[in-house]
Amino acid sequence: MNTLLAPQARQLLSEVLDFSRKKNLKVYIVGGYLRDLVLKRIKANPDIDFCLKKNSINFARTLAKKIKAGFVVLDKEHGACRLVKKIKDKTYTLDFTDFRAPTLEADLLHRDFTINTLALGLEEALKAKGCDAFIDLYSAGKDLKSKVIRVINKQAFDEDPLRILRAFSFSAILGFKIEKGTLRLAKFKRHKLSAVSTERVRDELFKIFDTDKSFEYLTMMDRYKVLKVIIPEIELMRGVAQGPYHHLDVLKHSFETLRQLENFFREIRFNKGIKDYLDEVMSSVRKRRALIKLGAFLHDIGKPQAKRRREGKIMFHGHERVGTAIATDISRRFKLSNNEIDALRKMVFWHLRPGYLADNEELTARAIFRYLRDTSAEALSVLLISLADQRATKGRLTSLESRLNHERVVTRLLKEYFKKSKEKKLIRILTGNDLMKKFKLQPSPLIGGILSHLEELQAIGRIKTKVQALKAATVFLKKKGHL
Repeated sequence: MNTLLAPQARQLLSEVLDFSRKKNLKVYIVGGYLRDLVLKRIKANPDIDFCLKKNSINFARTLAKKIKAGFVVLDKEHGACRLVKKIKDKTYTLDFTDFRAPTLEADLLHRDFTINTLALGLEEALKAKGCDAFIDLYSAGKDLKSKVIRVINKQAFDEDPLRILRAFSFSAILGFKIEKGTLRLAKFKRHKLSAVSTERVRDELFKIFDTDKSFEYLTMMDRYKVLKVIIPEIELMRGVAQGPYHHLDVLKHSFETLRQLENFFREIRFNKGIKDYLDEVMSSVRKRRALIKLGAFLHDIGKPQAKRRREGKIMFHGHERVGTAIATDISRRFKLSNNEIDALRKMVFWHLRPGYLADNEELTARAIFRYLRDTSAEALSVLLISLADQRATKGRLTSLESRLNHERVVTRLLKEYFKKSKEKKLIRILTGNDLMKKFKLQPSPLIGGILSHLEELQAIGRIKTKVQALKAATVFLKKKGHL
C-alpha cells in the first residue's frame, strides 16, 4: 500500500501523470510539497510545484482544460503558470515552471533554500512508499533534520530578492533557524527588496504576522536592517523619547506592544469568542489576527511628527490623527483591501479611547454605547491593542493602580462587546419621515443627527416609547436652535 501520498492527492497526480505520458514529457515534483512530506506537515489546501524541461505553459494550459481546473500565467519569461483545482473540501494549487537550466540538477541550484531542493519524478512519486525515493542533491534532508534555513547559492537573493523575506517567513512558520551566512547575505542584499512588488512583500509579511512569533521575527528583521526597507516609515520612530510615562522610545515601545499583544493572544487562546474574531478572514487568506498585529505595531507611528515640548513636558497631541494618515499610506502601498484599510484606520485612530475611558471615575452606559458605535467592527481590535499598549508602558510615572484600572475597563468593554453582538438590533422608534412630518423639516444632515441622538437614548434605556422619543427630539431641536 502506498503511504507517501494521500488518496485525494494521489488521484490528482495520477491524472497529471497520464497527461504527461501522452505528451511524452518527464514531469518532476519539486520543493515545498516534498519538504512538507518529510516534515509531516499537512496543509488544508495543498500546493504542489512541478517542473519540466520546457513548454510548461502550453502543457499546463491544455491540462487545465482536461481536468477542469482554473489556469493563469504567472511569469511568461520563466514559463511559470498555475492551476487551481477544487476537490470536495480541498483546493489544490498546482504550479508549473520550465527548467531554469539545461538539467534538473542545474535547475535545482536556482531554488531559494536547500530545504526546497528536493525533487521526485511524478511517476516515481506515485510508486514511492516513503521519502527515501526523493532526489536530494544539495543536502535538503540534512538541513531539514537540523532545522536550518540556508540559501542554495550566493546568487539566490539576486535572482529573487523576495527570498530575503521568505527566509524569515519560513523560519517563523517552520520554527527553523536561519543560518548565519544566509542572514549576513540578507543584510547585504536587503536594498534589492525595494524593487519587489509590494503585493509579494505584503504576503510574506502577513505570513509572519499570522504566526505566534511576529515580535521575534520583526525584531530580527529590524536587527538585520531588512524591516526598514519594506516599511521605511519606522525610522521616524527610532530613538524618539516619550517622557516619564514610558520606559522605551517610540519604536521599541511599538515592538513591545506587539510582544504584549502576542502574549495576550496566548492568554485568551481558549476564549472562543475572541478566537473566532481573530480568525475572521479580512481579505483573501489574510486574517484579522495578522491585521491587528500590524495595527499594534503602527499605533504610535504618528508620535514623531506630533511631538512637542511645552513647559518642559513632552506632548504628542493629535498623534492618532497623524498616525492614521501614515498607516493609511502604508496599507495602500501594500494594496490591502478597502475593508482592511478601514479597519487599520480605526485601530490607529481610536487606540487611545479605552485609556480615556479608564481615566473617568465611572464607565457609563452612554460612554459604552458611544465607544461601540464609533469603533464599530473594530471595537474588539482597539481594546486588544489598547491593553497591549498599556502593558508595554512602564515608565516611572505609570502606576500599578492605573494599569489595573485600565485592564478592568477593557475587560468590561470586552464583555459589553460580546453582549451587544448577541442582542437583536433595536428597531427605531421614529423614522426620518416621522421627524420631517412632525417638525416640518426638510431633508438635511439635521435629521441624521436627531436619529443618532435618539438611537443613543434608546440604547441606554432613556426612551422606550414614541411619546418619549418625540419629547427627546423636541429638546434636541431646541438646543440646536431649530425650535
